[in-house]
Amino acid sequence: MIRFEPRSNPAAFLVYGVPMLAAITALLLAAIPLALAGAPVFRAYGLMVTGAFGSVFAVSEMLTRATPLILTGLAAAIAFRAKLWNIGAEGQLYMGAMAAVAIGSGMISGPSWVMIPAVLIAGAVAGALMLIGPTILKVRLGVDEVVTTLLLNFIVLLFVQMMLEGALKDPMSMGWPQSAPVIDEAALPALITRMRVHLGLVIALICAIALAIFIKRTVWGFEIRAVGENAAAARFAGISVTKTMILVAALSGGLAGLAGVSEAAGTRGYLATDLSPGFGYAGIVVAMLARLSPIGVIISALFVASVFVGADSMSRAIGVSSYLADLIVAMSLLCVLVGGFLVRFRVIFERRQGKESHHGNP
Repeated sequence: MIRFEPRSNPAAFLVYGVPMLAAITALLLAAIPLALAGAPVFRAYGLMVTGAFGSVFAVSEMLTRATPLILTGLAAAIAFRAKLWNIGAEGQLYMGAMAAVAIGSGMISGPSWVMIPAVLIAGAVAGALMLIGPTILKVRLGVDEVVTTLLLNFIVLLFVQMMLEGALKDPMSMGWPQSAPVIDEAALPALITRMRVHLGLVIALICAIALAIFIKRTVWGFEIRAVGENAAAARFAGISVTKTMILVAALSGGLAGLAGVSEAAGTRGYLATDLSPGFGYAGIVVAMLARLSPIGVIISALFVASVFVGADSMSRAIGVSSYLADLIVAMSLLCVLVGGFLVRFRVIFERRQGKESHHGNP
């Protein structure tokens, strides 16, 4: 017989070791389909490591991929802490990118110290507004935010497509659906010459550190944690659950919007419908791997980015599908979920006791 007993105070090595063990387990499990595909397992993993860390260019590409993952991971982490299930980071990312392009492609002009903050603020505000609406519907009317935020992703993408065929279309794109490029003064500058990694990485790291301090050291951070633990008890203690949830929505949506700014004004320099390969959804995986820790989000985003970049390099070298990266990330999430359950509960195996019956002699 199996019984699950709650752990009153899980050991630190369990809490912090589970994500690392989950990543290792996922890599081991992914070796099975890799071997079935006929690929040399050890060489494949070696190529993955080389593809992500083997040169300055490889590291630059990995950090470039990690930048939006850090921001969308932070967006999911802060929302999930308050039990606000934001599944709409993808749409918020596109709204942030569209706002950045609208401001940064020539609507206003000025020096870099004016234009860069302008596009960052515009993107963050656009992303925040995308989540505040569903949050108000949740706290006032009880509307499920999972449904509203998920469906808004598709609505936003259709709206972006319409804008790229209309007001934001680049007249020099020869019919290709993309926006006018961001002007040089509004573009996020590169951190390394002739590499794609840009100022967005620094902004993402600052956001992670600031969010960690905000959650742990401020009254608002305490209120967010209290609402996430027990909204009814927080309301009884005098905390405004509505205001707290709207604050969380503004932070979460704003961070996702900044991810869009990072891609549109940093990596790409313009907006297109293929701007994001799913950064908003991958951010949920990043947040769960980090156990909703802002600093942990940095580490998990680097892991996920290195898997994606390394798998792309490996697939080109030995002819194995790059979808292996999606498999590894999905397995990592499943392993983290199982590990998280084992952190919270102790598994106890008990031997079933048979009932003995005693019959008296006649």
